[in-house]
Amino acid sequence: MTDLQNLYQEVILDHSKRPRNCKEMCDANYKAEGFNPLCGDRFTIFLHVDDGIVKDVSFTGAGCAISTASASLMTESLKGKTLAEVEEIFHNFHHLVAGEEDQVTQGSSLGKLKALAGVRAFPMRVKCATLAWHTMQAAINNEEMVTTE
Repeated sequence: MTDLQNLYQEVILDHSKRPRNCKEMCDANYKAEGFNPLCGDRFTIFLHVDDGIVKDVSFTGAGCAISTASASLMTESLKGKTLAEVEEIFHNFHHLVAGEEDQVTQGSSLGKLKALAGVRAFPMRVKCATLAWHTMQAAINNEEMVTTE
């Protein structure tokens, strides 16, 4: 295993064991639930958006190490971003984990989110990695529930 793979594995393990922003948000103005019936992962995503900027984002729920790490990393990456930036990050992340790196916007920086790129080798795990992201998008679109099926 390369040093970069080791680093990515450490990031995923750290975020799955000690997820960031894992709490209910009382002042959320966007909220949605997401469910992956194949593995049982279930999350609720909370966002507080003010003037088109994500002021806070959090999640509750339970899932496998990949889905929990992805939700945690997502919350860290979206705080302070505009809704347009959130949309771009979502699409770039989805292309990355789906193995469509040629579709990632030139010059975009996914930072620690790149740790989840390895899931593309396991198609069933892509749904785990993207569940929180699709749930976040559902929340912004005022949809109450999203499923991977």
